[in-house]
Amino acid sequence: MRGRLLGRSLDTAVARAGAPGRILFTERQLYYELCRVVRPVGWVPRALPFTPAPPVPYERFEEALARRRGEAPGLLGPDPGPGFGALGGGSPKSGVFPGPGAFPGSDASPEPDLYDYGLPRLLVCQSRSVARMLLANDLHLEAACPVLAADDLPLDPRLLAGLARVQGATVHVLHDASVAGIALTARLRADHPGVRVASLGLVPRHAIAMRLNAARDPARSPGEAVLSAALPAVPPAALPAGLDRREREWLARGRSAEVEAVHPARLLRTVQRLVRGPRTSDHSMWTGLRELRTTGFMTWPAN
Repeated sequence: MRGRLLGRSLDTAVARAGAPGRILFTERQLYYELCRVVRPVGWVPRALPFTPAPPVPYERFEEALARRRGEAPGLLGPDPGPGFGALGGGSPKSGVFPGPGAFPGSDASPEPDLYDYGLPRLLVCQSRSVARMLLANDLHLEAACPVLAADDLPLDPRLLAGLARVQGATVHVLHDASVAGIALTARLRADHPGVRVASLGLVPRHAIAMRLNAARDPARSPGEAVLSAALPAVPPAALPAGLDRREREWLARGRSAEVEAVHPARLLRTVQRLVRGPRTSDHSMWTGLRELRTTGFMTWPAN
């Protein structure tokens, strides 16, 4: 009976994870959507911020998903793993990424002039599965921004040259709300001096405000495993000064919240908005008139 109820909840989670517009999502995004279906928190007053523990063990979710593997439209296949590029080439929707010869760190690129242009923005994700999900949903096209994963670091010199050609070019970092995730931004700044690096989050206050499911063991996050070998242990005292006392206490208790705990549609909207920045229109009636003055006579109607 419990398995049947979990299966129905999983069907609901699949529909919600892909809404609206048939969004493609990862297995862990589906897991967190299942957690929201099983234990919704929308009824709790916003005056009571908290980060609940996941109500469903991941092992039970995997068992339920295995029984419905062919009935989960929108679910991306297994991650291809490190060594595969994430600049937007290949076909992330089918789980096929460009091989090492097409990655910016290699010498052979199918588009040799790719690195001859200025690069105004670049997105680095702590989790390769998050980078893959963003690519699969065409964020690199919508935001005009290449997407890489943390295990693709350090940045290729040709990418650094492209960033140097644009004034104010920024490397955006998308990471989990965890000690190692927050330290990823500092690592990028230290490894690439002179490059503007900005954190998109998550940080604990984001996780608390959105009431994301948070684990007590940060090692459960797949992104933590990527960084643990490259980053030394970061004591809470060395965390950024922008974190308040409540956030430091949250991290000191071993809490962590993954980017994949954010609903897929909300994640896409937020990342695109933050990466592109505020968009202001410089068009007015006067600019329109000036444009008309410079319009050639052949563009006017003949009658």
